[in-house]
Amino acid sequence: MQRAAALVRRGCCPRTLGPWGRSQSSAAAEASAVLKVRPERSRRERILTLESMNPQVKAVEYAVRGPIVLKAGEIELELQRGIKKPFTEVIRANIGDAQAMGQQPITFLRQVMALCTYPNLLDSPSFPEDAKKRARRILQACGGNSLGSYSASQGVNCIREDVAAYITRRDGGVPADPDNIYLTTGASDGISTILKILVSGGGKSRTGVMIPIPQYPLYSAVISELDAIQVNYYLDEDNCWALNVNELRRAVQQAKEHCNPKVLCIINPGNPTGQVQSRKCIEDVIHFAWEEKLFLLADEVYQDNVYSSDCKFHSFKKVLYEMGPEYSSNVELASFHSTSKGYMGECGYRGGYMEVINLHPEIKGQLVKLLSVRLCPPVSGQAAMDIVVNPPVPGEESFEQFSREKESVLGNLAKKAKLTEDMFNQVPGIHCNPLMGAMYAFPRIFIPVKAMEAAQAHKMAPDMFYCMKLLEETGICVVPGSGFGQREGTYHFRMTILPPVEKLKTVLQKVKDFHIKFLEEYA
Repeated sequence: MQRAAALVRRGCCPRTLGPWGRSQSSAAAEASAVLKVRPERSRRERILTLESMNPQVKAVEYAVRGPIVLKAGEIELELQRGIKKPFTEVIRANIGDAQAMGQQPITFLRQVMALCTYPNLLDSPSFPEDAKKRARRILQACGGNSLGSYSASQGVNCIREDVAAYITRRDGGVPADPDNIYLTTGASDGISTILKILVSGGGKSRTGVMIPIPQYPLYSAVISELDAIQVNYYLDEDNCWALNVNELRRAVQQAKEHCNPKVLCIINPGNPTGQVQSRKCIEDVIHFAWEEKLFLLADEVYQDNVYSSDCKFHSFKKVLYEMGPEYSSNVELASFHSTSKGYMGECGYRGGYMEVINLHPEIKGQLVKLLSVRLCPPVSGQAAMDIVVNPPVPGEESFEQFSREKESVLGNLAKKAKLTEDMFNQVPGIHCNPLMGAMYAFPRIFIPVKAMEAAQAHKMAPDMFYCMKLLEETGICVVPGSGFGQREGTYHFRMTILPPVEKLKTVLQKVKDFHIKFLEEYA
């Protein structure tokens, strides 16, 4: 052993016999000689490059997790390494992730999820009976009584029944059919799936998809991925981001010159703009869709997030039904909801549903076929969605605590919406419309000409330049308005109102101080 160690230290090794009787050292020498006579090969070109990849994927942009967020991640790493900054933390106000911002989960929801995930807890006296009752019902509908099994592609049957019952209650008795309910991986999955089945044609017959500007970037991303035609209609900033049907008419008439407008997307309450549509507006939109033969997509994930006392959420399904059979039997409508927003804030479970009505029976079969390709949405997310639509009711053990927690979350959000609006409107060069709903502010910012020139020198949009400087100087991460779309010559950013009140006050004060300094620097 000592001799072997000495040989190793001198760069040698003892001669040992290989499997065919040759020493390993001589075999290694032969292999080395062969390699020397072989011509050196250059590395083969990659099959997948930016030039050869799917151009539709390359065209996809998603500002909510775009360059500004990547930069925020870099800064966080620098802070961890001890690099000094004029701040001690990055505040990610770029995304509506409630629990990441400190919002506590709803106890009842987590109790049922715990019971579903680990059924042995069903024997524990620590859990209320109404939670156990729901967990047993969900588990009995799952293969092998386990969340770990696949479900039907359309979703677990009893959960679809609960969603239909919820919609009926929400809409004052307007009937909902479980067969029209499709459980999804968050609302985003449902929106993508419906658009996928809607897009067709080529040239001037290619499907046009009408989306609001400003919009949630999921829409433009999916439209790019599907190589559909994006048709912009602009919300009226001077009128609290209202939707004007005359603007819809302008957009659709212009679009008909180069595509086939077939889909109209509505976000209510609005993201990023926070407006809540009136019943009259919804009626006008439905009539317009009926008139122009458009398939309606109603993104209603913020339906619980209405803060203004002058506003009320009206579902498109309810208004459509109440407009009479000429509309309710003919207008094709897909509406979406999710576990991620509202008072729940359960983004990570990726639970959601869509209700699709007036779909042609043959298309219904095609939709189920398309959904079956991805087998099923996460069953844990389906269970979370069930608890959202089937919460405790008066007389049940958990009702009081559930109601208290729900009202606390929504009450705090309403206070933070008003606080954000008021503080922004005290800053010279910033204007913020009322935050009627959702969970974001989308203030308009004045950017001086010198700042625009500096942005051009950095090859950035002016609002991206502004947001990047805000991040680098304060640690606050917001999303530039250009990522959502905005009228030419106007600039905005989107910021969530989710941080705790005291932290939100700090954020707003830092934005105020930064903006005043920015105006002075580029005056």
